[in-house]
Amino acid sequence: MFNKILIANRGEIACRVMETARKLGVKTVAVYSDADAGAKHVAMADQAVHIGGAAPSESYLKGDVIIAAALETGAQGIHPGYGFLSENPEFVDAVEAAGLVFIGPSADAIRKMGLKDAAKVLMEEAGVPVVPGYHGANQDGAFLAAEADKIGYPVLIKAVAGGGGKGMRLVEDPAEFADALASAQGEATTAFGNADVLIEKYVTQPRHVEVQVFGDGTHAVHLFERDCSLQRRHQKVIEEAPAPGMSAEVRAAMGQAGVRAAEAIGYKGAGTVEFIVDGSDGLRADGFWFMEMNTRLQVEHPVTEAITGVDLVEWQLRVASGDPLPKSQDELSITGHSFEARIYAEDVPKGFLPATGTLTHLGFPEGARFDSGVRQGDTISPWYDPMIAKLVVHGATRAIALAKLETALRHTDVGGTVTNVSFLSLLAAQEDFVKGDVDTGLIARHLDALAAAPVACTKARSVAALTALGLMDAPDGAPEAAFVMWSPLTQTVHLSHNEEDIEVRVTVLGTGEYRVDLGDVQHRVHFSGSAWFVDQTKVKARTSYVGDELTVFWGNGYVFHVVDPLDRASDEAAGGNVIAAPMPGLVKAIFAEAGQEVKEGDRLAILEAMKMEHSLLAARDGVVAEVLAHAGDQVQEGAALIQLVEEDEAEAAA
Repeated sequence: MFNKILIANRGEIACRVMETARKLGVKTVAVYSDADAGAKHVAMADQAVHIGGAAPSESYLKGDVIIAAALETGAQGIHPGYGFLSENPEFVDAVEAAGLVFIGPSADAIRKMGLKDAAKVLMEEAGVPVVPGYHGANQDGAFLAAEADKIGYPVLIKAVAGGGGKGMRLVEDPAEFADALASAQGEATTAFGNADVLIEKYVTQPRHVEVQVFGDGTHAVHLFERDCSLQRRHQKVIEEAPAPGMSAEVRAAMGQAGVRAAEAIGYKGAGTVEFIVDGSDGLRADGFWFMEMNTRLQVEHPVTEAITGVDLVEWQLRVASGDPLPKSQDELSITGHSFEARIYAEDVPKGFLPATGTLTHLGFPEGARFDSGVRQGDTISPWYDPMIAKLVVHGATRAIALAKLETALRHTDVGGTVTNVSFLSLLAAQEDFVKGDVDTGLIARHLDALAAAPVACTKARSVAALTALGLMDAPDGAPEAAFVMWSPLTQTVHLSHNEEDIEVRVTVLGTGEYRVDLGDVQHRVHFSGSAWFVDQTKVKARTSYVGDELTVFWGNGYVFHVVDPLDRASDEAAGGNVIAAPMPGLVKAIFAEAGQEVKEGDRLAILEAMKMEHSLLAARDGVVAEVLAHAGDQVQEGAALIQLVEEDEAEAAA
């Protein structure tokens, strides 16, 4: 076993690897960028080395600097985590050339699976079923369009070097093919530096089922399957293991296909073989096809750990240090059911826009596993993926595990940034998902209901008002104490919630007794038997109040802002006149010029932030008055990019 390893990553996965290393008595070295100097993974490690600037290209993608850090600190091996350099064969070669162990597969195995087109040819030769499509080198647009016609619409355009849904476009009509191809190639070039694509038949009721494999370089085993069908824009949202509706026959067929794939490339370490499955008529042994192999540990690996009792990171360290596979296939079995939900800082009602912010409050419930790379007080940076935590639950049955997931989500408290927790809670209770009737289109079909901003009921608003006035602490004084504190006995507080202005009048009736008047509704809030009640409802809410932001964690969780009456006439100013950056980022393109007429919904700019491109649209019809930014500019949140002519000025000119 290693004495010391370096983790060439950050955040949640770096912390996850360190936990297992510590359990095995292995010392760890962290690397960190300027933005991560105070990060959790840096605090957890035995040693930490600064490797550069905040941008990944200046730090976590600098393989030579990372290798130098490993040599300087006496690390014997490098664990890549996932993302960054985890599937970079040149980095693997450099690690081994430096006399270090790469804790993962060989560079040759990564290369064989790194390009989707070549990988599919290899899998066909190994007897693994593949989706009908074109995987060749000819990238001429007219030729690809002809191949799409042969395959039959709908088709999927996919970047050959892709991942995470980037460079991927669904095309249902031949007339849309050329535009979709150009868009996919452009995004692929930006994300991977490789514009090549492949064309595949699109399965109309697809499920995404993947098999966890583990090899020693010669032989491999599988640790059963995970269902990752709950996706949005090809990004996984909730994963589960085992897959609902899976039969022993299909499980054996998929598992054997995964093992054949791993052994065909001499795979060593943890990997995932991903299959697209036709879910239109249940799961069938002839109804699944190879999509790709991820030659690394997956984000969703904890659900496999939960049902098998295997620590996959421990297996990685043991096999990389020279041990044989810890278990044979017949020693592996499934116990119960597990779910993982990915908790992100993102604004769901605004199209899942990635968010930043300082975590003013962070609370996780007991009885669930939370893998997280942040702590209360940490800042979600615009430089990296905005993941806050992975919530993992396990139960004896799928129904029990799903109930535990929903309960845990409703007791996950995050303040200081918007999150997708409400969306995940609603998804965990969605009728089709509860029944196990899943496919990759489920979220899109129910998006309006799932993505709605949570609206606080009047009882939650009462709790917010009392918290804003400092009255939600348990009373401990004499009955007259409350009357002494407030004069007059009625206090008014102004709140905003989901852009709604709320005026609340709170009257002190006695110690721990209040009447809350919300206009149309009144509630009596009182303290009794060590608990608060709104009318007859016991208050199970938790609250966080920092600056002017007040969050009531009750059910879905509701964010309020306490408004100073002196500031109520604030600038409404732009009123749709200014197209501003919704977050810090890089201006990739500007599609407007002064004097240009635009229509509501026109794309005026593209902002690149948090590894994704975001289109900025005109909020109304109008005329461009001024362009305030240029392609290549790095801008801060709220920065004005494009100004429209004031509506009254435009009308006067007309």
